[in-house]
Amino acid sequence: MYYLGLDIGSSSVKVAIVEAATGKSILSLHEPPNEMEIMSIHKDWAEQDPEIWWKHVCKAIKRVISEANINYKKILSIGISYQMHGLVVLDNVGNPLRNSIIWCDSRAIEIGNKAFNDLGDAYCAENLLNSPGNFTASKLKWVKENEPKVYEKIHKIMLPGDYIAYRLTGEMNTTKNGLSEGILWDYKNNCVSKELLNYYGIDKELIPTIVENFENQGKVNAKASEETGLAQGITVTYRAGDQPNNALSLNIFNPGEVAATGGTSGVIYAVTNNLESKESSRINNFAHVNYTKEKPIIGKLLCINGAGIQYRWLRNHSIENSYENMNRKASKISVGSDGVQVIPFGNGAERMFNNKNIGTQICNINLNTHSHGHLYRAALEGIAFSFVYGMEILKGDNAMINVIRAGNDNLFRSEIFSNTVATLIGHEIEIYNTTGAIGAARAAGLIDKDFKAFGESITKNDHVMTYMPLKNNEPYKMAYNTWKKELEQIIKYK
Repeated sequence: MYYLGLDIGSSSVKVAIVEAATGKSILSLHEPPNEMEIMSIHKDWAEQDPEIWWKHVCKAIKRVISEANINYKKILSIGISYQMHGLVVLDNVGNPLRNSIIWCDSRAIEIGNKAFNDLGDAYCAENLLNSPGNFTASKLKWVKENEPKVYEKIHKIMLPGDYIAYRLTGEMNTTKNGLSEGILWDYKNNCVSKELLNYYGIDKELIPTIVENFENQGKVNAKASEETGLAQGITVTYRAGDQPNNALSLNIFNPGEVAATGGTSGVIYAVTNNLESKESSRINNFAHVNYTKEKPIIGKLLCINGAGIQYRWLRNHSIENSYENMNRKASKISVGSDGVQVIPFGNGAERMFNNKNIGTQICNINLNTHSHGHLYRAALEGIAFSFVYGMEILKGDNAMINVIRAGNDNLFRSEIFSNTVATLIGHEIEIYNTTGAIGAARAAGLIDKDFKAFGESITKNDHVMTYMPLKNNEPYKMAYNTWKKELEQIIKYK
C-alpha cells in the first residue's frame, strides 16, 4: 500500500509515492520538465493560471503511477504541500475568476503597510502575529479595489493547495494554517480575524469551511479520478504550505528545532511555543502543522529572497558550467575571500529589511589579485552570512535554536556554505535526503498524529551527514563582522 504526495510550486508540480508501512520513497518526479510560466504584466506582479497547476498535477500523477509500476488502487491517501500566500478566487460553480496572484507578487505591499498602521502594532502583534503585509488578505483587498466586477462574483477564496484539494474532491475548504499564512487568523480568539476582514470590507462568507491539517478533507471524485488516473474515493488527508511542510519533512515539530532551505531564496523556519513577537513586520509567524489551541506551536519564518539565485547568477555569467567547479575553485580561497564581499540581496524587496530593496553589491575587488574563485567564495560566504544575520533577528524575537536541519539541496551541498553557517551560529546542521513531495506523501498517513514515531522514521531513513561547528571560528567571526558593517552601511543609505 502507498501514499501519494503533491508539492505545488511556482516552478513545477512535484509528486512522490512512498510505501505506507515504512515511509520509504518509491519514486519522485516533477512536471513540467522546464519551469511553469509566471506572468508579470506589470513590474513586481506575478500571476499563474490555476488550471495550469491542475494540468500538471494530472500529468504528474499519471506518470508517477506508470513509472513506479504500482497498482493505482493501492494508493491509500493523498497529502498536499503548496506555494504559500497565493490567492485563488472562485465563482459559485467553482471556476477561477482570474489568475492566481502568487507569493512573489508585490502589488499589495502598500495596502498591507497601511493596514498595519491603521490597525496598530499591538493588534497585529498580539492577534495576527504578523503585519498584514503583502499576503493573501491584502491581495484580496487589491482585487476589491482594482477589479470590483471580479470581486462581486467571488464565491470563495482559496490558497493554491486548497484549490488543488478542491479539484480532487469537489470540496471547498481550507485550514487554520492556511488562513494564518494569509494573515487571516486571529490567534488570540482562535477564529478568522473579524477585525481585519471588517477593515478591508471583506465578507466572512468568502472564507471556505475550515478543516484540520490531518483528517479526511474530502474524497477523489469521479471527474478527478478520470483526469488523474487515481481511484475514486481516495481521501485527501493532509495539507500544508511549503515551508511548514518542509519543516515536517525534516522532523521539525518542537521548540528549538529549525528548518533551513537554501534554494533560489533562503528560508529559516524556527519552531516555538511563544506567541509573542517584537518583529511582526520583519518575521512571519504561522501556525505550524501541529498547532492546536491547547498547544499553540508556531513557525517563525524569515525569508531571504536573495540566496541561491545569487550563486546561480554567478554560474550563468561565468566560465564555469557547474556548481561543483565553482565550489572547487572557491575552496582554494581562504576564509573571508581576501577581502572580497558579496551582499546577496538582488531579488527584490527583503522583508527582514522592512521591505527595502538593497540589491546585490560586490565590494572590494582588487583587479590585480582577485580571481573567479574569490567571487565564488565571497558569494557563498555572503549568502551564509545573510542566514546568520537572519538567525540573529530570530533569536532576538524569542526563537530558540538548538538544532538545524536542512534538505540536501544546492547550497547545503557546499561545505563552504554549511561550515560557515554552522561555525558562526555554534550549532550543528543535520542534512537529510528528502523533499516536500515525499514529506507530504508521508504526512498523508499521519492521521494518528504520532509525530514522535514519524520523526524517528525520518532520522533513520533520510539522514545524510552532519556539519559540526569548526573549532577555529575567529576567521569566520572577523569575516562576518566585516560583511555585517558593510551591509548596515548600505541599509543606512537606502
